[in-house]
Amino acid sequence: MSRISLFLPCAAGVEPLLADEVAQLAGRTAEITRGGVWVKGDHRLAMLLNLESRLAQRVLWPLVEGRYRDEHDLYHIARDVDWPAWITPEQTLRVDVAAQRSPLQSLNFAALRIKDAVCDVLRDATGARPSVDTRSPDLPLMLYVGPEDMTLYVDLSGEALFKRGWREVQGEAPLKETLAASMLAAAGWQGRPEDVPLLDPCCGAGTIVIEAAQIACGIAPGGQRRFAFERMLPFRPHLAEWRALQQAAQARVHAPAVPIFAGDVSFRMTDFATRNAERAGVRHAIEFKTMDALQRPAPTPTGTILMNPPYGERMAPKGKGQGGQGREQTASRESFEGGGSAADFFGPLASHWKRHYPGWTAWLLSPDMKLPSLMRLKESRRVPMWNGPIECRMFRFDMVAGSNKAGEPLNPAPAPAGG
Repeated sequence: MSRISLFLPCAAGVEPLLADEVAQLAGRTAEITRGGVWVKGDHRLAMLLNLESRLAQRVLWPLVEGRYRDEHDLYHIARDVDWPAWITPEQTLRVDVAAQRSPLQSLNFAALRIKDAVCDVLRDATGARPSVDTRSPDLPLMLYVGPEDMTLYVDLSGEALFKRGWREVQGEAPLKETLAASMLAAAGWQGRPEDVPLLDPCCGAGTIVIEAAQIACGIAPGGQRRFAFERMLPFRPHLAEWRALQQAAQARVHAPAVPIFAGDVSFRMTDFATRNAERAGVRHAIEFKTMDALQRPAPTPTGTILMNPPYGERMAPKGKGQGGQGREQTASRESFEGGGSAADFFGPLASHWKRHYPGWTAWLLSPDMKLPSLMRLKESRRVPMWNGPIECRMFRFDMVAGSNKAGEPLNPAPAPAGG
């Protein structure tokens, strides 16, 4: 396989962070575009990025592109691909479609025409055709259609890369692993000996601290899962090289280089997180404690708090997280457990941090642009970041002893980022 431009899609706002990660992994510059990055590479780099990237959603290998007017044009463009080099009649395929301002009336019909092109080329070449498998295909294809242009990719990852292979138990609204890794990257926390300890006091299913612990232990994010490229014809001659990459990743695993602390007010969530950490191979690297975030003392003199603020039962103080009949309850963003408001949690949380966490830095991901006002704190930085379709900000607060109301400067404070 020759060198080609691989495309790595990511969540909106993460593109610069992904470009930095790819440059570090690939040793070459990645080109930032909306929704992802491009990087020149070959089969080895494609395998390496699947194994090592924490921020990319997938690794896509472009096959063909062209201008189109309707689904019939898509069919003819797709027929130009040498499909027998990618798939046999005994294998399976699936076509997913993403569109942006496309004139097509039916994306399902667009996917069908791409499938028809693949099958017709195989039938002409071999007298037989592959079948469709919507769950675990041997050849997953991704079609992107814009207003006038289309690009057809092979999805080398198969399942999205946020599926690390360890998660079996999760909360009601789990944070994707790729987003947790993006939060760590935005905060500049890399699990090095020179990094300060990390704390997530509302850890939920433990995604943030598990990602952090794997980073601190040198564990590859894709080390516990399989990838679609392992079944693809062009990669079969390179599977020995793939095993070598896996073995090298396994050989570099080490003891954690920095302490990581986590907890939750809910025993149930702490138990979920602990079991997830065990499956991820990092239970030894995280100190879990079931405790109300409003009462938890600082575990070390300095550190970084990183959290995705929860709602409902997990936000309530101990003893108030259950209904009158011992039934778990939920709450909307506007109405918290027990009828309280967001300010009933964030205000006391900020006061607790100012009293007990001076010298710490706190990063919170929230869709509420008024979060600093709720906490009566002035953010020193805000980083735009999307949680799926939800536009959020990562707010940085530098904890100092005493009052730190909105509008009062922090000492010291970096220049605020855009957002």
